[in-house]
Amino acid sequence: MSDDSGLSDHARGVVVTTICCLAGIAAGIVSAVYVGTEPAAAASTTAVFVLGAFVIVQYPVYKVVGVGDFGVKDNLYVAFLTFTLWFISYTVLLTSAVDLGV
Repeated sequence: MSDDSGLSDHARGVVVTTICCLAGIAAGIVSAVYVGTEPAAAASTTAVFVLGAFVIVQYPVYKVVGVGDFGVKDNLYVAFLTFTLWFISYTVLLTSAVDLGV
């Protein structure tokens, strides 16, 4: 067992990876809605702040789900995986110039 949550190491890894991926995709969509998808939006640093907020918001979610005790490696994994999925989803939305109409 990884900690007192009752999750096996494999289940803990699946939970953390799933939350990271969903948070990264959600951050990309929120960035597209909030900042926009026009060419000038690609240079906005506000989208990076949205990403940072989604990384920080994950940690209370992990506590609720029962996953805790993150080390340096775990924190880097969460940040990197969230960034990667945010980058991919936001780039796809920027290059296709999707109008989310909000």
